[in-house]
Amino acid sequence: PPGKTVLKELEDFVEDLNTDAGYDYVETPHVFKTDLWHRSGHYENYQDDMFIFDVGDDEFGLKPMNCPGHAAIFQDQSWSYRDLPIRYAENGKVYRKEQRGELSGLSRVWAFTIDDGHLFIRPDQIRQEVEEIMDMITDVLETFDLEYEMALATRPEKSVGSDEIWDRAEEQLENVLENRAHDYEVEEGDGAFYGPKIDFAFEDAIGRSWDGPTVQLDFNMPERFDLNYVGEDNEEHRPVMIHRALYGSYERFFMMLIEHYEGRFPLWLAPEQVRVLPISDDNLGYAHRVANEFDDFRVEVDGRDSTLERKIRAAHDDRVPYQIIVGDNEEEDGNISVRDRFEDQEYDVEIEDFKQHLEGEIEEQRTQPDFLQD
Repeated sequence: PPGKTVLKELEDFVEDLNTDAGYDYVETPHVFKTDLWHRSGHYENYQDDMFIFDVGDDEFGLKPMNCPGHAAIFQDQSWSYRDLPIRYAENGKVYRKEQRGELSGLSRVWAFTIDDGHLFIRPDQIRQEVEEIMDMITDVLETFDLEYEMALATRPEKSVGSDEIWDRAEEQLENVLENRAHDYEVEEGDGAFYGPKIDFAFEDAIGRSWDGPTVQLDFNMPERFDLNYVGEDNEEHRPVMIHRALYGSYERFFMMLIEHYEGRFPLWLAPEQVRVLPISDDNLGYAHRVANEFDDFRVEVDGRDSTLERKIRAAHDDRVPYQIIVGDNEEEDGNISVRDRFEDQEYDVEIEDFKQHLEGEIEEQRTQPDFLQD
């Protein structure tokens, strides 16, 4: 449950960003006939990493990526140049057949969820849309106070599309990177089989590098799916497809945050935000009444028959951002004492004052509990 709580907060956060940026949420099947994977190029270029199986006379594949499904949705309608950009988002579960020796915790798994987004745009919209995606990604990274490195990943040996298409796509992404005040490296041959990409990488607590957010430019899949829109000249034109993820995979990003914060999540992410500690059993009833005052937050009451010192130590070990301590004095005065994970404490705190602070700390997504740090 605690892990799912954090994942739900991460999901809500990115869904708000996507909605504000004009993305429409969609949902695609987990399984497709391999006709789709032949058409997208995955069958020829990604088959070794796919789970493929037969049902009767038909061959199916679990989806390793969400992009072909989004291309099929776009293909299902007629579009004018005025409609573009079209932006789809999906928290899509994907399945990749990693070798057993490569599987590791949350960082490398067979099934994981991508905060996926795909855009279908006119060629003249490339720079603006990529810039806006880059801004979204940097906003996410700054929210979590994460340091990162950027890289331009170019055409791999196994790929689809002409040299002209690849050169054009790589040049477009390089131009965007050159105009941003951040160093980047070129990773030759490390792009997706359908297009080059800008990758963001994080370093974990023991110095390992992990892939995170990504922006990928794709001129190939629109060709393979024969995607079109009607231009201002009333002729059919080919859109450009952009693949992007703000986290990468939820599971890997969650792993990174656990190590980055050492389990001490910001208040808005913390699975348990406040723990109420009654000094004695005589104060247990008041502790529950106080907890009810904070029912808009994730609050628990430690009602164990134990010493206050042990309850404080347990809350500290559980990385709870705030502890509310209530004893005879607090119950008599109708207020609380507040203690934070830094072991600072304040007495005679008005309940409403503390609630208002929590609301502000969550709304502003501050990285550390700061009620007692002013």
